[in-house]
Amino acid sequence: MDDKSNKLLLALVMVFLFAVIVLQYVCPGTECQLLRLQAFSSSLVDPYRAEDESPAKFIPKFNFTLDDLLRKVDFNIKGDDLIVFLHIQKTGGTTFGRHLVRNIQLEQPCECKAGQKKCTCHRPGKKETWLFSRFSTGWSCGLHADWTELTNCVPAVVDNKKEIKLRPLRNFYYITILRDPVSRYLSEWRHVQRGATWKASLHVCDGRSPTSDELPSCYTGDDWSGCSLKEFMDCPYNLANNRQVRMLSDLSLVGCYNLSVMPEDQRNKVLLDSAKENLKRMAFFGLTEFQRKTQYLFEKTFNMNFISPFTQFNSTRASSVEIDDQTQKHIETLNFLDMELYEYAKDLFLQRYQFMRQKEHQEARRKRQEQRKILRAKHANHKAEIDNSTADYIGNVEKWR
Repeated sequence: MDDKSNKLLLALVMVFLFAVIVLQYVCPGTECQLLRLQAFSSSLVDPYRAEDESPAKFIPKFNFTLDDLLRKVDFNIKGDDLIVFLHIQKTGGTTFGRHLVRNIQLEQPCECKAGQKKCTCHRPGKKETWLFSRFSTGWSCGLHADWTELTNCVPAVVDNKKEIKLRPLRNFYYITILRDPVSRYLSEWRHVQRGATWKASLHVCDGRSPTSDELPSCYTGDDWSGCSLKEFMDCPYNLANNRQVRMLSDLSLVGCYNLSVMPEDQRNKVLLDSAKENLKRMAFFGLTEFQRKTQYLFEKTFNMNFISPFTQFNSTRASSVEIDDQTQKHIETLNFLDMELYEYAKDLFLQRYQFMRQKEHQEARRKRQEQRKILRAKHANHKAEIDNSTADYIGNVEKWR
């Protein structure tokens, strides 16, 4: 640690000690000591204080309303409410999905058995799930179902065994995780290179899957294993391009996968606008690059706490891929819609975090002020009692004379 850091640390310690001395002088009683202990302990146990200054130079670019920033839902896990996780490939969704089934403090925790991918996540006292995700219900609406598929499929799947008149009026809370487009794209390429295909994806839109003419394949044979990054980028039908926008938008607005419905520029604008609006209206979304903030916002949104803190993994398969500036720009061009969506999402995400932290600090300040009022009132009453007892004692002494 250098001299500058040592001096700063010493200055902070001196300020704290000075504050303690002043408070001791102003309020020496045991009640005030308890208040000081509470204030000191609360400053130490705040697990998100280090996150408040990261990124240090964040300047909001978009003007969001109060309704856009305030995300706190009345999720009733004992009722009929359902959390629906929209899992976009290579965004860290697998890690987050495991947090949902293994790392939340619940009255009735999810039952996860060794060797089984799915966990049983029942509501307290009911044989019914509160979570629709890969690790709770499986791929019930198709492998990596998008927004278009989920919003049309989930209600029918969860209530398919009930008569229409007996189906409850549920609140569906959609959540998702986004990632930096270049890192996500490189991660998907490495995954495909190892043999991943996602052939089981249905891509259902307006009641049907796309034809082979509407959605041609980038490869022949069983998979595309061993493909180079150039081959991956050169395929015009590659769904990795702008995947996050496609998976978050209402595809029925552009004729699904039929590219002849409208001009390309118009289609791109409709898709991007739809993705932004759907993302903004979701109950919650997180960012892979901000694990602790993602944890904080989820906890505040759903009033559900995680058992163990999220971990930020900066070393990934994508980070191990070295690319030159030209390749970087090419990937950004291929994912220009995702780039714009991510800029929007990051701004909204960080504004939401700042907003929720400010509300939390304001509430803590209000509680401290109320505590001080109560302590001052008790101190005044105690002083009055002492003064009265002293006056009574002096009066009795005068009588005894």
